[in-house]
Amino acid sequence: MTAGWTAEVPVLTGVRLRVAPGEVVGLTGPSGGGKSTLARVAALLLAPQAGRVAVDDVPVTGVRYAVPPALRGSVGMVFQSPRRSVDPRLRLADVIAEPLRVPGTATAGRRRAGARDARVAELADRVGLTGDLLRRRPQEVSDGQLQRACLARALAQRPRYLVCDEMTAMLDASTAAALVSLVRAEAHAGRLGVLAVSHDDDLLAAWADRVADVRAWSARPQPQVPVPGDDRRS
Repeated sequence: MTAGWTAEVPVLTGVRLRVAPGEVVGLTGPSGGGKSTLARVAALLLAPQAGRVAVDDVPVTGVRYAVPPALRGSVGMVFQSPRRSVDPRLRLADVIAEPLRVPGTATAGRRRAGARDARVAELADRVGLTGDLLRRRPQEVSDGQLQRACLARALAQRPRYLVCDEMTAMLDASTAAALVSLVRAEAHAGRLGVLAVSHDDDLLAAWADRVADVRAWSARPQPQVPVPGDDRRS
């Protein structure tokens, strides 16, 4: 697969990466090396320039709202900056509920409000948000609390895969550890396949089952440095 923001300037080429259910795959590399580009392709937000993306061996056509209905919601994503990925007018409960309101889902519409509220409460408890925090808006909570809501939102439709793009980069150490532990537990319970993107190799060594380096697929000239590629880590 080849990926980039413009057809004239590919960032990555020859990409072959598989994430299995129950597995956390780390993705590392230098800033500007294409980690976030690949993350967005994996999350079905950006189309590859060449090659294909498949979910459970089913090739995906289209991105975003053009993804076939059967595959919508199959991949969730948590972005680096929680404040840039939420509507500041929404309460945290509404942030979590956003995917549950999408037409065609089992929790959409006024008649399903009870089921939607129950799912929000379940997710909030899982990520460590209290009822008081759910009533607050983004400017009234910390980055860590807001990222907890973003993780809950990403899990709302029970995706089979989760992409975490520098999810912990803006968090304090205790919150980062809590969210990493939660995501790892979800994966190892067999509920998720996870692509964990980070520039922090120590974090990935603790979080991921194996790690790939985007430098192995760079379309740009690279200095001669060792590339760990697909090395397994404990």
